[in-house]
Amino acid sequence: MQRATLADIAATAGVSVPTVSKVLSGRKHVSPTTRDRVLEAARAHGYESPRPPGGPRAGIVDLLINGLGSPWAHVLIEGAEAAAARWGFSLVVTSSYRPDFDRRRWVGMLRKRGTDGIVLVLSRAGQEEIEAIKDLLHVPLVLLDPVGQRELGLSAVGATNWAGGVQATTHLLELGHRRIGFIGGPLDKQCTLDRYEGYLAAHRTFGIDPDPALTRYGDFLISGGRLHGGELLDRPDRPTAVFAGSDPQAAGVYQAAAERGIRVPDELSVVGFDDSPPCEMMTPPLTTVRQPLDEMANEAIRLVHEELTHPRSTGTRIELATSLVVRSSTARAN
Repeated sequence: MQRATLADIAATAGVSVPTVSKVLSGRKHVSPTTRDRVLEAARAHGYESPRPPGGPRAGIVDLLINGLGSPWAHVLIEGAEAAAARWGFSLVVTSSYRPDFDRRRWVGMLRKRGTDGIVLVLSRAGQEEIEAIKDLLHVPLVLLDPVGQRELGLSAVGATNWAGGVQATTHLLELGHRRIGFIGGPLDKQCTLDRYEGYLAAHRTFGIDPDPALTRYGDFLISGGRLHGGELLDRPDRPTAVFAGSDPQAAGVYQAAAERGIRVPDELSVVGFDDSPPCEMMTPPLTTVRQPLDEMANEAIRLVHEELTHPRSTGTRIELATSLVVRSSTARAN
């Protein structure tokens, strides 16, 4: 998205960047003359005046999500709908996964009809792209963050991925497993690194050095779990347990095991991550780390409401605790 920076507006108006930020976010403590100069420069660069604090609200929060097909997306949306009603908003959901989705057009639509705040669930959106949306719309923006991004200055709600990695791996170690495979998500995702660090930390607690040959990085999808699970299970020294970085990847490991006549959990224990609804319907039901997606959605909407009533210059990051849900896919090592 092409846009002028705050520095460009500051240079045109002859003021500092923090002053521009104050004016464009609608905060007080700026003289009327300076405010008018900044707004004139902003309009020259294609910006519109922000809605003044305390002004009329649209009663709408927009949620932009990069896909609607995954089980966790449904949980997030249901949680966001309930939270929006609780905080006095209607929720508008848009999928950015559509081939015809155009972010510039979407921003223009929101500017035209008005929105009180935005919740983004965009696992691959970069800092500059997110800042562009925030600066153009001048409303609270919260990153609802299942993959653990670390954008500075943005409000975000995530989960304790490192602790989840510790919980999953400790459970397997306590069952006597010593060769535990790890299938993470993409290597460039913070949650993958955090969960892997938790996997390593649990091994250190037990005084065990995990075999690096048992680590794979996938895509959080069933196909990736099947591919990488098959690679691990084809080894002559195959693992007796696998910690998968998502529930779909765990389902893929199930498929790889079934194709090789390996029984879960008698010959292979499997742990997933997320606790999405299909977990209980898998055969056997999946032991997994619960990421509190509905609570995360509630916190994201609450932060929008809080920033509307009490604007702040810096973002807030909230991390909600994960918990291990033990079902039938794990058993003691033979």
